[in-house]
Amino acid sequence: MGDINGAWLGTYWQSGLPTRFEATFVQAKNTLSGSILDDSPLGEAKAVGTIAGRSITFTKRYILGHNTAISYSGTLSEDGNHINGQWRIDHYGSGPWEAHRSNNDLAAELEQRQAKPAVVAATAAT
Repeated sequence: MGDINGAWLGTYWQSGLPTRFEATFVQAKNTLSGSILDDSPLGEAKAVGTIAGRSITFTKRYILGHNTAISYSGTLSEDGNHINGQWRIDHYGSGPWEAHRSNNDLAAELEQRQAKPAVVAATAAT
């Protein structure tokens, strides 16, 4: 079974126009949940779904405004770092989507930011 835990960056296309998004998925055996933040006025959404082998399906619902369920299906790459698939809104349309693991480690980034002033101060003192 694939592992999709963690942060992802992706794009979905609607009417040929791309929309970027950030997602964080939490996987427990074959179920998944997550938060998705679109780079659009629709904003934040919640995701709930399943993973079987490398096949992923989930439903996305925006927190504010639209409560329409958007169905996503996709396939996790063999190396576990990419997902490609299709999204669908019943009777409204469908399109492709893709995502890749985000290399952003926010904890490591914060540690580096906190360490830099100490390095600068130590250099200035010598």
